[in-house]
Amino acid sequence: MSAELGSAEIHGSTAVAEHAPQEHASAVGDTVPATPVAPVAAVALPAPRQQPALGPNLDTRTLSRSLFRRLATLTAGSDEHTYVRDTLIELNLPLVRYASARFRSRNEPMEDIVQVGTIGLIKAIDRFDPERGVEFPTFAMPTVVGEIKRFFRDTSWSVRVPRRLQELRLALTKAGDELSQRLDRSPTVAELAVCLGVSEEDVVEGLAVGNAYTASSLDSSPGEEDGDGPLAERLGYEDLALEGVEYRESLKPLLAKLPPRERRIIMLRFFGNLTQSQIGEEIGISQMHVSRLLTKTLTQLREGLISEG
Repeated sequence: MSAELGSAEIHGSTAVAEHAPQEHASAVGDTVPATPVAPVAAVALPAPRQQPALGPNLDTRTLSRSLFRRLATLTAGSDEHTYVRDTLIELNLPLVRYASARFRSRNEPMEDIVQVGTIGLIKAIDRFDPERGVEFPTFAMPTVVGEIKRFFRDTSWSVRVPRRLQELRLALTKAGDELSQRLDRSPTVAELAVCLGVSEEDVVEGLAVGNAYTASSLDSSPGEEDGDGPLAERLGYEDLALEGVEYRESLKPLLAKLPPRERRIIMLRFFGNLTQSQIGEEIGISQMHVSRLLTKTLTQLREGLISEG
């Protein structure tokens, strides 16, 4: 009986251990050594409440401020400076992804856009001054977006053109819109040149550059006004004078072998478009003599062409 009561005091509930009669405890004490009772706090106290974590934006901005202050005290190129700089880049990558999402409709992989935006983020981190009192996202966003826009400006042209002409085309577009509103008509080349302070030749070149921005596929379907068939079947035409080029090149060595008078008659007749009478007057012979020389010379040239063929 005493051993069972001692076991209840040691392993039983806290309530039983606290309210057990004193005489039972003394009786047990006569035969069993006293054993400490399990502490109440180990069994009855609830788990401590966790404090709510800071939001991601607030946490990122707070940590970025601390890292920028630390970065300003470090020597550029040192291991610690590189580590803090890399940490700032990784910490603010969500800013790049947010800016890149504005260009998801472009025909470029999102991974490439994020990489280009990261370059802008690195430039912003290297130029940021925490003492100016401006939040880093506010400072970095124009740089990141500008880097992405520059990427599209340099890579989205169908035909690569110099940067000078690309910028001239943008300036011409802006100036054309302003002059159209002011003049209530489309501006002339001279008016655009005066507005931008460039020559008319530069304006014409800048306007022509716009044709290089996009290209049409030769297999593209025709529009309503373009007729039937793909673009490749509607471009170009048969040059009727192309065959004559081949004949001229074949005749050049044969003409060079003719006597000077016969060669001059051929030139006046077929290249000067003179009649036989006019040729006779030009050379000082009769029209019948010109006719006989032409017949003889043409037969000679014809035989030369046939023999070479």
